[in-house]
Amino acid sequence: MVSRRTLLGAGAVAGLAPMSGLRAQVPPKIERHVTLGKTGLRVSEIGFGSSSLQDAKLVRHALDRGVTFFDCAESYRFGWAEEAMGEGLKGVRDKVILTSKTKASASDTAKDMMAALEGSLRRMQTDYLDIYYNHAVNHIDRMRNDAWAEFTETAVRQGKIRFRGMSGHGSRLAACLDYAIDNDLVDVILCAYNFGKDPDLYDKLKHTFHFVAIQSDLPPVLDKARRKNIGVIAMKTLMGARLNDMRAFEQPDRTYAQSALRWVLSSPRVDAALISMTSFDRIDEYVAASGQVDQVGADTQLLGRYLALQSGKYCQPGCNHCEAACPQQVDIAEVLRARMYDVDYRNKALAIEDYAKLSNPAQACLTCTHQACRNACPMGVPIPDFTLDAQRRLG
Repeated sequence: MVSRRTLLGAGAVAGLAPMSGLRAQVPPKIERHVTLGKTGLRVSEIGFGSSSLQDAKLVRHALDRGVTFFDCAESYRFGWAEEAMGEGLKGVRDKVILTSKTKASASDTAKDMMAALEGSLRRMQTDYLDIYYNHAVNHIDRMRNDAWAEFTETAVRQGKIRFRGMSGHGSRLAACLDYAIDNDLVDVILCAYNFGKDPDLYDKLKHTFHFVAIQSDLPPVLDKARRKNIGVIAMKTLMGARLNDMRAFEQPDRTYAQSALRWVLSSPRVDAALISMTSFDRIDEYVAASGQVDQVGADTQLLGRYLALQSGKYCQPGCNHCEAACPQQVDIAEVLRARMYDVDYRNKALAIEDYAKLSNPAQACLTCTHQACRNACPMGVPIPDFTLDAQRRLG
């Protein structure tokens, strides 16, 4: 546990000053484009995430700032996000890389998947997608379904998609990615990855903050993806995105979000990053981090401060140390992820939708007396408090 004295002292060492607002200078622009592995697709290193999108003007604003990479999913706002995306990209479809996703289950047929794709194409007013993902995969059986390979082969042949992908941010992420990579089922992967998964950062901070790095299974899987020249895109880059908690400690040219993005983009395991762009100001803030990976060394103390404030409140995707802690087999990590959408992202609709799909939600927590999971998180997340809260909020 980090004391308040240590936390404030670290800020003094880093020379962090209260933030006086982003500078109103020349509007920021994307400064760097990257290639997504063997696909050859060139994209802005920071892409437009749209899980909360409802205003096409945000898409146009991002375009004006040089963003050329736009991601969506049929489940975002029940399809309305795809409609807003299509409206915002009218007349410029050939100038951007556009992707979407479907939650193809272990029992879906190729016909089911094709129907989902055609629905997305219709809502987005396009006749093809550059990448189409099997979305939020957390069970290997979804990728083992032979219909996924059959469907993607047909969709590529028909020109409806150019490349196949898998996205994931659940507790079994590494195993699912491993299977997809080994069986040549993806050209691109989109996965939860942030500075909190980087042992090197913890090593840099160990003299100031007494952290212990979680030994994640994800980095070796991403290394394998790189060896096979599979494109790698990071999401959940802000580790819970509690931006307002950090405003008092930021500087005009060094916000927490920019520091977190720079850290991810500096990683040799990652090509690009997607981030939810929810306002004009946020777009400008995020885009301003482009082309600045050489500044990542100066971000360390600000990221360390965030870790000290939030690591006991954030369930790190793919950690899964708590998997066997509950005798009632509550899917703890997935429950906490759904809660995060409500508490941190302020997206209750997405939280309720995801929670309703869990096979083992936290209903048992309502009557639990043993709290066997109490000390199961190495980062100090109060699991029984959060799972009970999730059930009351979302169940």
